[in-house]
Amino acid sequence: MRLRHHPKSGAARQLAATVETADSMPAQLRGLMFRRSLPEGYALAFRFDSARPRDVHMLFVFVPLDVIWVVDGVVERVERLLPWRGFARSEADLLLELPAGAADGVEPGDELALEPT
Repeated sequence: MRLRHHPKSGAARQLAATVETADSMPAQLRGLMFRRSLPEGYALAFRFDSARPRDVHMLFVFVPLDVIWVVDGVVERVERLLPWRGFARSEADLLLELPAGAADGVEPGDELALEPT
């Protein structure tokens, strides 16, 4: 699976060529904790049945992350979180965690899509 960014203006681009999904409860609870690095072009996607407030914490996360909250394919919030002390909450039915810098240029109102490879 890959992640495509469709900005409000400009050309679409690929944000991540490799998207792992955290579909089980254990995978969602673990997220990216304990990982010492993330490869370029990587994203972790949390897919939910409905939009509601979703928390992201950085306890036991050793690398900075770009986090994107999405509702019905539209970006609601983008936040860079720092290791160990970051925390944020926003509405989402899709939550994405990427290496810091990967979401540069992604803004609320843009569209994101998970696509098969």
